[in-house]
Amino acid sequence: MCGLVGILRGLPPEEAVATATILYDVGFRTLEVPLNSPSPLISIRSIRDALPKDCRVGAGTVFRPVQIEDVNGAGGEFIVMPHCDPTVIQASLLADLEVIPGVATPSEAFAAYSVGATLLKVFPAADIGASAMKAWLAVLPDDISLVPVGGITAANMSAYYAGRVIGFGLGTALYAPSMTRNEIRQRGQDFVAAWQALTGHFPKDTQ
Repeated sequence: MCGLVGILRGLPPEEAVATATILYDVGFRTLEVPLNSPSPLISIRSIRDALPKDCRVGAGTVFRPVQIEDVNGAGGEFIVMPHCDPTVIQASLLADLEVIPGVATPSEAFAAYSVGATLLKVFPAADIGASAMKAWLAVLPDDISLVPVGGITAANMSAYYAGRVIGFGLGTALYAPSMTRNEIRQRGQDFVAAWQALTGHFPKDTQ
């Protein structure tokens, strides 16, 4: 998984399909519904059923192994964690779900890698900083890739983009429940344009 990850925190289930469709239409192919949203499993199932299979749908803010079975049952295809818990990582892999644990230090990155995670959410990216993230890449194993999350905007993506930084998680700069559909569409288009300027590809071309 790579490119732009749309984080739909607070998504009302009745708006799930419409919101996801807007982002899919502008080029997004990875959508995350955090589990601290209203009825998140209903939203995950609705999006999964409504959108084509080239759009991956998963759950964020997963912090207990018991939640993984529920996500799997709702059609979720990946697990995003706010932290680095080996039991959640291992349970996700056993369920054949891609897992992206949250890490804030090289020690946490190595700990996640030691139990099988190779795609890591660097969170909160704005506080960790682009220069620190690039320094991590000098020591992390070559099969680890990073996805910065937290404080990422269309204007600052280029500062973080480097060799195994393969995507970005986009939260309130992309979506908030108070936004209109036109606002969501415009923000999505801005992020897709910024990604294309960095990589020469649309997000949908990098899956």
